[in-house]
Amino acid sequence: MSAPVKAEEPKEQRLTKGGRKTRERIIETAAELMFHRGAGGTSIPDIQAAAGVSASQIYHYFGDKQGLVLAVIDHQTDAQLARQRPLLDSLDSIEALREWCDTAGSRQDARGCEGGCEIGSLASELADSDQSARARLVSAFDRWEGPIRSGLARMQARGELSERADTAALATALLAAIQGGMLLSQVRRSSTAYRQAVSAVIDHIESHLVR
Repeated sequence: MSAPVKAEEPKEQRLTKGGRKTRERIIETAAELMFHRGAGGTSIPDIQAAAGVSASQIYHYFGDKQGLVLAVIDHQTDAQLARQRPLLDSLDSIEALREWCDTAGSRQDARGCEGGCEIGSLASELADSDQSARARLVSAFDRWEGPIRSGLARMQARGELSERADTAALATALLAAIQGGMLLSQVRRSSTAYRQAVSAVIDHIESHLVR
């Protein structure tokens, strides 16, 4: 898989230390609001008030609301991947896959299964209405799926996973189970659906182990 390419943000490279801190505060504030209210339900004045900045500062750093939404997608993706390491970098055994997925399930339980997935929530809202956001979300999910593929490929290279196993398809299936399971868990306010979905896919991956 080729490495996902982020849209260029040249202004960020020229910012002062104070400017970078202000920009990051705006992104973090917007991300929190959009997670709870959705991108459509979060206005520039909402972000201004919560972040303690002016509208001109927001437009200076991001150009428009769409530019801010794209920055939020990148921020949420970076945060998700950082939160899941080092487990995410070691998904090369059935035990590691189960531990990684169980950790995410416990995080959902800890917040009452409210809010769903930070990236998935944005995807469900924006994929059909904003093509720039959809393209950025494709990159986000590719970055998330990549470590799963890599871990399965290492298992296969070591002779632990059958050569007939399609590691790319298995990685996609697991990510799909994570996303669908989180959505059902959000609706039902219980992580049971998530745990059942990911467990079924990991069981299927386990069936490809060389005995």
